[in-house]
Amino acid sequence: MRRRTGLAMAGAAALAWGEWLNWRWSRTLVRNTEGPAEAVVVLGFRNPQARANVINRWRVRAGIRSIAADSAHGTRVIFSGGATSGGASEAQVMADYAKSVLGFDGTVLLEDQSATTWENITNVIPLLEDVDHIKIASQPAHALKARAYLRRQRPDLAEKLVRADDYRPGEWVVVKPLFAVYGLWALRGLDLKADERKSRP
Repeated sequence: MRRRTGLAMAGAAALAWGEWLNWRWSRTLVRNTEGPAEAVVVLGFRNPQARANVINRWRVRAGIRSIAADSAHGTRVIFSGGATSGGASEAQVMADYAKSVLGFDGTVLLEDQSATTWENITNVIPLLEDVDHIKIASQPAHALKARAYLRRQRPDLAEKLVRADDYRPGEWVVVKPLFAVYGLWALRGLDLKADERKSRP
């Protein structure tokens, strides 16, 4: 009985830790900016099949729900990701899912050459020059990594970063501890505290 209680407490602690860390990552390196022109960048995940896999389907939904209600007609959604197995690019697969399954009929742009997160950011920069604010949609740790890369490549554009709707309490709750562990590994070596100091007004 005592062992079961201990395991239950450890499990609850792991879930709470994963929830908290993903919440914190979703709110790091973002600001509050104003203006009607908005870009939502949706980062792709390895997708060897012709249809969007579960990760890419979720990222597309997170990107679409990140569109601000008062700027829906002034929003461009940029799907970013190259081909991983000689077939359609991640960007194309995600765009197809957004249009055919979710019924999204807004402005869509494709960046279909990237193979890494650094390249995602490098290649979408020309599509971000004239917007008022930028949202990057992915799992929170991955989106944070991309925001840090934008700050390194174009600090002026990084000043336009605002929070995407890619974190919701209880969503993916069982796997959030795994996302947290992977996120800590993926974010290693990035001096996020220095980036946060630079991003403060």
